[in-house]
Amino acid sequence: MAAGPRADRRDFYEILGVPRTATQDEIQRAYRKLARQHHPDVNKDPAAEDRFKEISEAYDVLSDPQTRRRYDAFGPDFRQVPEDVDPEAFQRGRAGAGTGRARGAGGAGGFGTGLGGDLGGIDIEDLLGGMFGGRAGRGFGPIPGADQEAELELTVEEAFQGGHRSVTLEGPDGRRTLDVRIPAGVTNGQRIRLAGQGGRGSEGAPNGDLYFVARIAPHPRYRVDGRDLYVDLPLAPWEAALGTSVGVETPRGEMKVKVPPGTSTGKRLRLRHHGLPHPRGSAGHLYAEVRIVVPAKLTDDERRLFDELAAVSTFDPRRR
Repeated sequence: MAAGPRADRRDFYEILGVPRTATQDEIQRAYRKLARQHHPDVNKDPAAEDRFKEISEAYDVLSDPQTRRRYDAFGPDFRQVPEDVDPEAFQRGRAGAGTGRARGAGGAGGFGTGLGGDLGGIDIEDLLGGMFGGRAGRGFGPIPGADQEAELELTVEEAFQGGHRSVTLEGPDGRRTLDVRIPAGVTNGQRIRLAGQGGRGSEGAPNGDLYFVARIAPHPRYRVDGRDLYVDLPLAPWEAALGTSVGVETPRGEMKVKVPPGTSTGKRLRLRHHGLPHPRGSAGHLYAEVRIVVPAKLTDDERRLFDELAAVSTFDPRRR
């Protein structure tokens, strides 16, 4: 499995359209608005999927206070900078660094997951060497391995139930297979940490961590928004008008939902706490969205009854 595509080097705050002083609530509201607008299930523009991934990556970084602090300190290259590097020393070293190209993801023998790449014309070894008086990994002593990321696509059922997934990654040292434990209730963009499975540390220093970023794949039945799930609920006109009780498919199995009389298309019927579970709080909800469906072809009796209804009804759906 290859690493997920990284967003371009645009500022994450710019991607979400929030100022650098934005609160966590403001960041979350901006993400939800943009995610609904650009989700591939809703937006059929060919560029929508890439835009959605870009938005999700920006939110993944800025919604985590610790990761956000590192991003604010080190900018787009924050994943390549070892944890113990002082931000001010980093900026001074960067200002005086050479103009070579990055040759690694931080730490000797780093496992390639697509996070090495271009550091804006800076040689990471020159940068760290300029900060600490020697080449990175030589003369400075042990350097911890860099944290790395890869994308892990999940079905709605996997996100709901959790479980284990065997994932194969390819890197400079060849192929390796990892057992990834998926927590029940994992949400889109959530990071799953595998301690010590990231870039190798040099001279006996600890390895970095590997983070799998969960991406919930489009589903033929469910739509996902945070921990809430949405399904379509087709109803016949008489069911919507008279009210009824019908079965709705959920990840836990079929559940009955009561349709009140006079229900129109678009009404959402909530099944509380039947969305994605939350390991430290309340589960999300499942919303059944009503879609009134009429017969494509009427029988003689159906046509007669509809004609009688049309003759006696004073209801006008266009009258306000």
